[in-house]
Amino acid sequence: MTPPVLPRPPSQLCSLPRWALRRPVPLCAQRGYRGDSPSDSGKDVLEIPLPPWQERPDEPLPTKRARLLYESRKRGMLENCILLSLFAKENLNRMSERQLNLYDRLINEPSNDWDIYYWATEAKPTPAVFENEVMAMLREFAKNKKREQRLRQPDLEYLFEPPR
Repeated sequence: MTPPVLPRPPSQLCSLPRWALRRPVPLCAQRGYRGDSPSDSGKDVLEIPLPPWQERPDEPLPTKRARLLYESRKRGMLENCILLSLFAKENLNRMSERQLNLYDRLINEPSNDWDIYYWATEAKPTPAVFENEVMAMLREFAKNKKREQRLRQPDLEYLFEPPR
């Protein structure tokens, strides 16, 4: 028969010395390095310039569609991942080569994904350079007139289904 296990006194529950257990914990510890600049100057923000967008005139259409599908799904923010991946599922296979080029430019030229989201949801006006039929299609899609539940990206199984 094994002897019963007796509870340990609180001083033995932790390997820290008693003085460490009684030290006050700071309420707001500064986390991370923000640089030496004042917090409101923005000088401590590192902005990495993106390479300029370039049209790919010699890219075969199936390759362009596959790349645009991938780029529609892999964005910098969840809202655009959902919006653009569902839009791509519904529209990419029906788009002409000209429309694919307009969509390519729309999702790849702006350096800020929030801009695309604000234009699609009409929270901000779309710049003239991006005001075209594909932007109109995206705006109409973002209105969700069918009241579909759009909480996640579509599964990729639809790629293997026969076209409708």
